Amino acid sequence: MPLLVNGARVDLNRPTGDLVRAHPHLEEKAKLLRSQPAQIVEPKGLLYVQQREFAVTTPKDGSVSILGSDDATTCHIVVLRHTGSGATCLTHCDGSDTEAEVSLIMSSVKSFSNSSACGRLEVHLVGGFNDDRQLSQKLTNQLLRAFDLQPEDVHLVTFCVTELNDREEQDIHFPIIYGIAE
Repeated sequence: MPLLVNGARVDLNRPTGDLVRAHPHLEEKAKLLRSQPAQIVEPKGLLYVQQREFAVTTPKDGSVSILGSDDATTCHIVVLRHTGSGATCLTHCDGSDTEAEVSLIMSSVKSFSNSSACGRLEVHLVGGFNDDRQLSQKLTNQLLRAFDLQPEDVHLVTFCVTELNDREEQDIHFPIIYGIAE
């Protein structure tokens, strides 16, 4: 099944800029996310996810209430949530084996979700910037394609990546958001 935005299949044969122009609410949501002030997360209940790691939790977990990661420059932080069960996975992707990683997080979230539970799979992508080597753009495209190849519908809800997460100072590009906690 496809990767969807507002119930419509994402056309991955077009540049990601076209995706944003076709769905302006994605840009508005990215703008809103970028405008939020950084917050310090206390360690109680926090499970920190490093690069090439992922973690899954549910609302019933008595130990973990927050998943978080940071230090993402060209990397992307991906949050996948089943809206019915509340099962949530956070991963810090660096492009090393994106397709396998997406398959793994999909199966992990599904394993924590009751197959008969109502709800849908929603994905939130954050990270990267307009780097000179275009590593961020490559990872953005890999993630979109990997989610589009999954057998279940996946709804793209947050898209604050690459050009939507870029700031420039003295002709040097930097990411705006380096980390998130969910």
